[in-house]
Order: sequence, then structure tokens, then C-alpha cells
Amino acid sequence: MSNKELTHLDKNGRPKMVYVGEKKDTDREAVASGKIFLSKETFDRLIKGDLKKGDVLSTAQVAGIMGAKKTSEIIPMCHNIFITGVEMEFNLNEDENSVEIISKAKTTGKTGIEMEALTGVSIAALTIYDMCKAIDKNMVISDIKLIKKAGGKSGTYIREE
Repeated sequence: MSNKELTHLDKNGRPKMVYVGEKKDTDREAVASGKIFLSKETFDRLIKGDLKKGDVLSTAQVAGIMGAKKTSEIIPMCHNIFITGVEMEFNLNEDENSVEIISKAKTTGKTGIEMEALTGVSIAALTIYDMCKAIDKNMVISDIKLIKKAGGKSGTYIREE
């Protein structure tokens, strides 16, 4: 494989999808997280399950999984990969009226699954926003980031903070 095949640009300088056909299949995992900050009233109603659109966190959980599965359809140069598992976790923080979203995605394949974990977090956060926006338009989605990735040629990465 030439160095030109490893770049995201073709011979004319235009974007292309990187060729991964010669890479070996390995077990891969990625963990991403993010937060959404809500008003006190919205946060309390979310906890009580008192929102007109229904169970916000269950809906966000399903949406995050669906988002991870659709990543290659919305990120142009992202490979369509076989996902072997996605888990979504929500941690409620009453001190800051926030929901921390954690997505864990796994695959066995030729390329990483970081984008799927990040998309899962993003879509879950957007779902929470959508379900709460009737009473709170000041919500803030922030701190979406990769926490860990394992597998593949580059090995393990763990965010240090």
C-alpha cells in the first residue's frame, strides 16, 4: 500500500475515503462522553418523568444507539462498519443540572469505532434537547470527546485530564 492510499486526498487534492482493505481485523472499542446542561426546572422534570414527550432518557438511549449505527450515513468519509455492540449510560448531576452521556461502542474490523461512539453521544444529547426544548431553550450541549479507544495498529488511547 502506498503512502498516497493512506491520505484522505486523491491525486487532485479532493477528499476520498481511505482504503482499509489490507488492514487486519482486530477487536476495537471506543468510549466517548458529553454533557447537556439544563435549567433547574427542566432537570427536575426530567428526573420526575414529567415531560410531555415521554421518557427522555430511554428515548435518548435508543436514539444514541441508532445514531451510532447510522454514523457512516452522516459523516462523509466514515467507513460503514459492523458494530458488535453499543451501550449508552446517563449520569445525572443535580449540582449542575446536567446529564453526562457515555457511549461505548465495539466492533471487530479493519477500522476504528471512535466516530460511532462520538455520534452516539451527540445524537443522545440532541434527543434530550429535542424532548425538553418546549420548556427550556437555554440548554447547552458541551464537552463531547473521546475518552478511550482500543484496538488496531495505533493501540490504546486514554484521555488524560
